Amino acid sequence: MSHATTTDVQSSGPRTSPTQNKGSLSSRSLPRWAPLGFAAVSVALGVGISVAAGWDSRVQWGLISALLFLAISYIATTVVENQRQAKDRLATSIVWVCFIIAMVPLASLLWTTVSRGSERLDLYFLTHSMAGVLGSEDSGGVYHALIGTLEQVGIATVISVPIGLLTAVYLVEYGKGGLAKAVTFFVDVMTGIPSIVAGLFILSIMLIADIEPSGLMGALALSILMIPVVVRSTEEMLKLVPNELREASLALGIPKWRTILKVVLPTSIGGITTGVMLAVARIAGETAPIILLVFGSQLINTNPFEGAQSSLPFYIYEQYRVGEAASYDRAWAAALVLIAFVMILNLVARGIARWKAPKSGR
Repeated sequence: MSHATTTDVQSSGPRTSPTQNKGSLSSRSLPRWAPLGFAAVSVALGVGISVAAGWDSRVQWGLISALLFLAISYIATTVVENQRQAKDRLATSIVWVCFIIAMVPLASLLWTTVSRGSERLDLYFLTHSMAGVLGSEDSGGVYHALIGTLEQVGIATVISVPIGLLTAVYLVEYGKGGLAKAVTFFVDVMTGIPSIVAGLFILSIMLIADIEPSGLMGALALSILMIPVVVRSTEEMLKLVPNELREASLALGIPKWRTILKVVLPTSIGGITTGVMLAVARIAGETAPIILLVFGSQLINTNPFEGAQSSLPFYIYEQYRVGEAASYDRAWAAALVLIAFVMILNLVARGIARWKAPKSGR
């Protein structure tokens, strides 16, 4: 009796047939540090081949190293593991190579801006204007342009965010029929409008109404460029909110407008804030509308509603056009200030989004 029971228990255990062993994947595998080893060997071979061939371009060195990395990864994985794993590693390697290639110009641009701009950037540069300073003189600052950028971008944001947010809410929560399709179509068209067209539109209004150049006119043109970005990003974030949250709120008898205000918008506030910051970054570097509508100024003008103003993009363009060594240094320093301005805005926005986002467990 016990012998039969033991035999039954042994027979009921998992068995591996020869067919299953034959079809299973190979147990051999490369170590985790294998990609780093492949990369090191590829770089060494790529540099060696390039030097031997007399190629001085580092771009050629990088492309040869990338191709060698893909080839070595595929061949080594095929030999050690199997062809299926080799194809998977090849796809992963292609993704990494493309990522590195995309990051190279960004890192190069950032490094060049920081290295060139930090030579001229100091407290004096941030607190003085270009009033009475010649282009060849190693003095002057960016204070007037920084004030202009803050005021123009701020006014454009105040105009664009409510309009873009309400438009996105209409399209997602209420939009049906021909009107919603027309609004969507024109938002798509506005997304691709060149900045010079927006500037010419406001300029035509200024000529008809006999309005003088000012920071407000530049802000109106920037708002035209900013609104479609806010609409598109907010619309996508609102679509990500689960319908169950809306249905649960409506089932409790809460009006739809209050559901949108208290449930939908707080749930998507993080993505909406990120979209707004992308729109701010989109307009912070625009130069063409400012040249047409603000005209630029060497003096400090804190009133955006009257008189010409400057801005950081216009200041960079103006200093580069001077063509002197000192002006080039000021242009790089202003570019660094502009990058820092956008980065600080993004950090502040992320902090606000995290602070206002719904807390887990509630």
